[in-house]
Amino acid sequence: MMERFVIAILVENQPGILTRVASMFNRRGFNIDTLTVSETENHDYSRITISLTGDDGTCQQIIKQLRKLYNVKEVKVMDKPQSVYRELALIKLQNKPETRQEILSAVDIFRSKIVDFSPSTLCVEITGETSKIEAFIALVEPLGILEMCRTGVVAIERGCHYLNSETSL
Repeated sequence: MMERFVIAILVENQPGILTRVASMFNRRGFNIDTLTVSETENHDYSRITISLTGDDGTCQQIIKQLRKLYNVKEVKVMDKPQSVYRELALIKLQNKPETRQEILSAVDIFRSKIVDFSPSTLCVEITGETSKIEAFIALVEPLGILEMCRTGVVAIERGCHYLNSETSL
């Protein structure tokens, strides 16, 4: 059965590691849905979060291959009930007097915010689970999306669980 997986990878913060990870996906014919990379609380490491769609066998194969890569410290599938997932989108909309109130209502209902306002455009920032962002996009699309960019999923485990096995309280 096809399902969405989110994989967190802790890697040494070295040039070329992202290329090695992406190349592994390419060589094996795996498709990446979203990918985010950032430095962690420890400047020596970066965290790569990848979301993909596949079956359990595909996911296990990817994890096995990732663990073999040089500079990869930890690999973990983020269990949805035990994790917090978030995504960010910036959406630039047409600012017309006849649709402005509808946009402001959508912004309020989805607890997003307007981060830029001009006579012809509004830029909305929305964060949350992917389904929330998809619902917001579907609602405002008829009002005139001019431009949009999204971060991709980031995820962190709830409670006292850490990607870095060396972290403890």
